[in-house]
Amino acid sequence: MQKEYDFSKGTRGKFYKENANFHLPIYLDSELEDFINKIANERNTTVTQVVNNLLFKDKELIELTRAEV
Repeated sequence: MQKEYDFSKGTRGKFYKENANFHLPIYLDSELEDFINKIANERNTTVTQVVNNLLFKDKELIELTRAEV
């Protein structure tokens, strides 16, 4: 690495995108990863879809428990 870099000809915000959508990496425990991979293979779908389905179901349960009866 150099001691200093010349950014005088650089453009501020050149790659800035106001509505950029970032995806967070999620790391699963190896046991859970194996379990979800097995489900995805059985259903001929992706791991992402299986995880999303499980999380949406959990979200529904959480919302139900929060709702006043």
